[in-house]
Amino acid sequence: MSEDHHITEVSGSGVPLPGDDIDTDQILPARFMKEVTFDNMADYLFYDARRDDGGEFNDHPLNVYEGANIAVTNKNFGCGSSREHAPQAMMRWGIDGVIGESFAEIFADNCKSLGIPAATTDYGTVSEMQAWIEANPDGDIEIDVEAETVTYGETTVGVDIDDAMQEALVEGIWDTTQLMYSNMSKVEATVADLPYVNSN
Repeated sequence: MSEDHHITEVSGSGVPLPGDDIDTDQILPARFMKEVTFDNMADYLFYDARRDDGGEFNDHPLNVYEGANIAVTNKNFGCGSSREHAPQAMMRWGIDGVIGESFAEIFADNCKSLGIPAATTDYGTVSEMQAWIEANPDGDIEIDVEAETVTYGETTVGVDIDDAMQEALVEGIWDTTQLMYSNMSKVEATVADLPYVNSN
């Protein structure tokens, strides 16, 4: 596998997404799930929340902190349905990492499958980080996946990253499709040895 699949840290500017229980229908409204690919999902990220009644962009954080790639959320982010479209939309918008109080389990697992570290910490730390981003919109935030730390400004704090997520990201085994392709000779050898597979 190529070295770029090993994700040991991500960094960039932040976007605060405050509020508890922000569900996948807010992140990616269900009416956009009829598309057969994820290609346009970035356009639909927080589609309704980002617009006023007239359809114009409002002061939603994603409109204010355009270009940010580290989202800082609160409790139970990504709850609701198990749709992969929500983290797909975030990734395609440019989000490389998320920090929050807690994430819905399926949402976090979908993040892992996309190579997006999801780090958790306490309410006080999240609040301080969100306030820091507001004061330093272009300030750099770094998630160190190996060390389980987040650094912003002069501050470094410990965070939790699920063991399975940490291993998958650091070892570069989060992209299961790429992993399969890189081991195609082993896959083909296994298939050839299966007595119930017709090779003709």
